[in-house]
Amino acid sequence: LAKQISAIADCAEAGAQGVVIGAISADGLNNLVSELKKKNIPVIDVINGISSPDVAAKSLVSFGQMGYMTGEYLAKMHPKGSGKVQVAWFPGPAGAGWVEDGNKGFLDAVKDSDIEVVDTKYGDTGKAVQLKLVEDTLEAYPDVKYMGGTSPTAEPATGLPRDRGLEDNVKVLAYYFTPPVYEGIKSGRIMAAPTDSPVIQGRVAIDQIVRILEKKDFDLRVGPKIYVIDSANVKTFDRDSSLAP
Repeated sequence: LAKQISAIADCAEAGAQGVVIGAISADGLNNLVSELKKKNIPVIDVINGISSPDVAAKSLVSFGQMGYMTGEYLAKMHPKGSGKVQVAWFPGPAGAGWVEDGNKGFLDAVKDSDIEVVDTKYGDTGKAVQLKLVEDTLEAYPDVKYMGGTSPTAEPATGLPRDRGLEDNVKVLAYYFTPPVYEGIKSGRIMAAPTDSPVIQGRVAIDQIVRILEKKDFDLRVGPKIYVIDSANVKTFDRDSSLAP
């Protein structure tokens, strides 16, 4: 958070006329956003979410919906009465707005199914942190059937079970879409992940800030439709809307 505040303040000092922020914290940038507004520097909230009422516009989707669609994918496979299955859930760093929303969405989606969330582990999205969380979960819950969570969770969640000969026992899902998740779905190591078309969100955010600076009409909140990528559509979906060139 401190690094992000410093970087944005430096941009403003250097003469930036508008700022597009993928926020590291839902609440932690609010004072800075207010200061920027006082200086007539509009702020676009892109992808992650900022709680400040002083942002000029938002280009994002609901991470609650992202988590919900991931849970719904599992719940449809294991409806109530079909037999309990254990799931470990790794929503990301505690306190981040998108993480809390994603966690609530996922839990809401599975509550009336036979999905049993046996462990929820919060942690930074660095790979080393997620690896340790996955290791701890495999030790504590050897019968876990699914692991779901952030994109950096997916790599150790596929690698560790494979190293232990458990790859047929543990399936992996992510609740947002990145290049490693894409490769994992293509190779069959990851089952599925919803995409919020972040490339489109980036384009929209830049369009919004340009429109504001040119004093043209703009939409206050824009977000692409969310859909799930799995083995059925990974070769046919619009890859360029979700992944960088």
